[in-house]
Amino acid sequence: QVQLVESGGGLVQAGGSLRLSCAASGRTFGTAVMAWFRQAPGKEREFVAAINWSGDSTSYADSVKDRFTVSRGNAKSTVYLQMNSLKPEDTAVYYCAGTLGRINAYAGSYPYWGQGTQVTVSS
Repeated sequence: QVQLVESGGGLVQAGGSLRLSCAASGRTFGTAVMAWFRQAPGKEREFVAAINWSGDSTSYADSVKDRFTVSRGNAKSTVYLQMNSLKPEDTAVYYCAGTLGRINAYAGSYPYWGQGTQVTVSS
C-alpha cells in the first residue's frame, strides 16, 4: 500500500505564491510517477503537473505552465508543487497522485491518491 499526504494549502491573494508538498510512505516504488490534480467546486478533477522518478521529466497543464513548478525531493518520496502568480481560477482542492506507469494526465491511471489540500486565491 501507498499513502500520500498533502500539505501546504491555504489562503493567498492573487499574485501570491504557495508551495504544496506530498509525502509518500509505504510501498513508495508504486509512486514512480507522481502528479498533482485539482478540483474546483462543480468542476471535474483536472491534471496540473507530473514528474517522473528521477525528476528529469515533467509535464504541465497549459493553464499553469510558466507559473507552477513540480519537483521531487532527494529522497524521491516527497514531491512539491511551487505555485507562483496565483490567480482566483487556481482555487481548488489539490490532490497528489501516484502511479507505477508513465507520466500522463488521465486521473484514472493513478491508483494512489492523497486526501487533498485546499488552495484559495482571493482577488
